Amino acid sequence: MKTLAHVSDLHFGREDPVVAEALVSELATLRPDLVVVSGDLTQRARRKEFAKAVAFLARLPRPQLVVPGNHDIPLFDVLRRFASPLGRYRRYLNADRFPAFDDGELSVLGMCTARRYLWKDGSVDPSQLEAIHHTFADKRDRALRVLVTHHPLVPRPGAHHPAIVKRGHEATAAAAAAGVDLLLAGHLHTGSVSDLRTAHEGGHDVIVAQAGTAVSVRRRHEPNSYNVLTLDGDRLTIAVRAWNGTAFASREEARFARGRDGWRRLDGTAQPATGVQSSTSTPSGQRT
Repeated sequence: MKTLAHVSDLHFGREDPVVAEALVSELATLRPDLVVVSGDLTQRARRKEFAKAVAFLARLPRPQLVVPGNHDIPLFDVLRRFASPLGRYRRYLNADRFPAFDDGELSVLGMCTARRYLWKDGSVDPSQLEAIHHTFADKRDRALRVLVTHHPLVPRPGAHHPAIVKRGHEATAAAAAAGVDLLLAGHLHTGSVSDLRTAHEGGHDVIVAQAGTAVSVRRRHEPNSYNVLTLDGDRLTIAVRAWNGTAFASREEARFARGRDGWRRLDGTAQPATGVQSSTSTPSGQRT
């Protein structure tokens, strides 16, 4: 059995210290096999915010896989944004362009979708499409293949104004063709779990899990939350753990089983033929 904790949008500089302490305590008890942080560790990419983020991550279990978000690129410091957009992030956190984790059961690749020009919406570049193929093409059949980005590659279920990452469609096609099982992202500050049914030759169904904001006060009409993913053989459970004012507690779960044709949902939700389906949570939210 493997457990993965998916946290996102910490926004140090606008964090809630009570919630942050509760998350540290909960993850210490959970002891996940991997902690994934899908971007926006800071509010304005300032040095003191990165220092806070580093200190916070040092208190969480390891190993960790971290990718940057758009808030980890300066916004108002225009000179730094264009000259060295991820300079501080790399100095304080991670200089690896493609952070990865592989223990034979979990195969995880992280990619940066934040861009100096597309500060809010993000993009995938051609080299990243190639990295998806090269990372996952030769993995063991039963390993859970996970792709981590800050910006969701597909819209949130039920979104009236969907945020489409540039080359997001190409990235999901590449992920499906490479046998990726799971897409993890943040950015929207709303949690959801859905299914992307693909029609790409050689591809298969891909599960999409978006995390809310773990510890920030920028909550977008829903409480702070993070996701706990449990892989037990050919069964995968994704639990949304939401802050109830005093502690994190399970809000809902989505359960999947892996068969010959890929993953299928076990809770009986209807699945249309294409697109993003079956959200366990479709709260109102805005792009950040």
